[in-house]
Amino acid sequence: MKINNSVRLSYRLMSADDAELLYQLDQDPEVMRFITDGEASSRESIDNVLVPRMQKYLNPDKGWGLWQVNIAETAEYIGWILVRPMNFFSDAPEFDNLELGWRFCRSSWGKGFASEAARHVKDALSVNADNKKFCAIADENNVGSIGVMKNIGMSYVKTYLHIDPLFECHVAYYQINN
Repeated sequence: MKINNSVRLSYRLMSADDAELLYQLDQDPEVMRFITDGEASSRESIDNVLVPRMQKYLNPDKGWGLWQVNIAETAEYIGWILVRPMNFFSDAPEFDNLELGWRFCRSSWGKGFASEAARHVKDALSVNADNKKFCAIADENNVGSIGVMKNIGMSYVKTYLHIDPLFECHVAYYQINN
């Protein structure tokens, strides 16, 4: 699957070759504030945890993976959009409910890039009738990410304790039907 440029942004699926970009993004304590309480990811955790996890759900035909987001005019890397089945790393993945997530460089915040990218990726994936729903989760105090969820048309469903093999966190869960 290919995702064409949106108004200001370009997209491509990331691979293990992009580990340095993933690492650099995770070095900003504000970027990591609601993910790890501001603690930067180590290069070892990128190489041995994040990249192998990404490779497990990577499916280029279905559009699953981390979509690198760049400013189209300059090719500057500003972040990524995650696409994978909700609860992928559980005993009951929801293959018809795609989880969207995002992480962007602080220098790009407040410019609508995350909403533009998330909406554009969601819309590109919407053409597949197997994708019945799209959802997103965020720390219940992360008003920036919750704002993106609302901006792309998602509605609040619930707050719950999300359990992943890597973390547990009370999250706000938003969803939109396709």
